[in-house]
Amino acid sequence: MKQATTTLEIPTRGKGLYEFTREAARWVSSQNCTTGLLTVFVRHTSASLVIQENADPDVLHDLNAFFSRLAPEDFHLYRHTIEGEDDMPAHIRAALTQTQLAIPLVNGHLALGAWQGLYLFEHRNMSHRRSVALHLIGE
Repeated sequence: MKQATTTLEIPTRGKGLYEFTREAARWVSSQNCTTGLLTVFVRHTSASLVIQENADPDVLHDLNAFFSRLAPEDFHLYRHTIEGEDDMPAHIRAALTQTQLAIPLVNGHLALGAWQGLYLFEHRNMSHRRSVALHLIGE
């Protein structure tokens, strides 16, 4: 059994979904495992991870719009406002999604469906460099 770790730095340009499937798959491929499990973990409280459709960009637009309605940016709704109007809504959006994902490795490839991609979901308005840890265990 082999284990390996790395960190991906994902630059964002504000709110939205940023695909990093290729980067993760490239690293997994370089580890020369055929069977295993990839754990993906985001090291932030105002961003999250999702597996989502990567074929139609309208899906990403609609998800972002839905979460904006679900947790609106309004100083009157929250006590935690010191970091800006978008901060507490970002924490709520991150709490409703995921901070870690587990993807099986089958025949040397991530076992994602035909239209599935790995996304960092940025919940803040400003640009950030988000850190995503990858941990592969396999053989």
